[in-house]
Amino acid sequence: MPRIRPGRVRTKNTNRRAPLLLSTMAPEDFNVRPGEVKSIACPDCRTWRRIMGDKILKIREHCVSDKVAEGEKHTLCPGSNQLVEVNIDVRRWQAKQDRLLRDAMPQENRRAVRQFYKPLSVPAAPVARIKAEVTLETARQSYLAHRKGCTRCVGGQHCTDGGVLARRYVLALQEEPARREAREQMERQERRGARKLTAPAVRKSQWAKHGGEMVEKANNRCADRLPGSRSEFRGPQLPLAPQDVKAHEERQAELGKRYARRAPAPAVA
Repeated sequence: MPRIRPGRVRTKNTNRRAPLLLSTMAPEDFNVRPGEVKSIACPDCRTWRRIMGDKILKIREHCVSDKVAEGEKHTLCPGSNQLVEVNIDVRRWQAKQDRLLRDAMPQENRRAVRQFYKPLSVPAAPVARIKAEVTLETARQSYLAHRKGCTRCVGGQHCTDGGVLARRYVLALQEEPARREAREQMERQERRGARKLTAPAVRKSQWAKHGGEMVEKANNRCADRLPGSRSEFRGPQLPLAPQDVKAHEERQAELGKRYARRAPAPAVA
């Protein structure tokens, strides 16, 4: 790309006016974008003219009319060689101009600054490569669906995916008896656990319903008992007095003498 060089200032003459400040002009009446040719709308003739120079900026010398080649008189514009001073923030001015241009553009021609492309959807993995819980029914359905849509699986011949599905189906057939036995055992354990949880509540309700007297009567009818004896339900009949009263008193007196010999004598003041 060729380099854009600033126009040469061929004269040191000016129109003897104060420098034209860009901050005093409308933002759309000049162009100072980096990398582009600087231009400005002449304040006198209101035509777009080039800004010459690199450090000292001037409006290029021009005529009042653009029809000099057609025979009109050459009349120098008073805005020729007008000094221009860039006293604005070029980046902020450029951002504002870009926003104005984008807003003025028709809606059908607008385009986002950054394009976001929707990623292509990843193709679904084959059924033979999906890692999931394999049961006899799922393995059978997967194998039959593949056989129905695959042209290479004919008779006893299988493609790569068909062979994987076939082996998975055979393995599920071999494991089905053990899986059924484990499932039945788990169901039995669940029923046994539920029965254990409900048994205490059932016994408590039965005891509250029938009461202790009825249970005792039923227990007494199971075996012959001596008159006046109590059943095992209430506990054995214990004696309240010693059988040999004299021997009991002698024993108690002997124990009292032993305790007296062990106890220390009281101190005399």
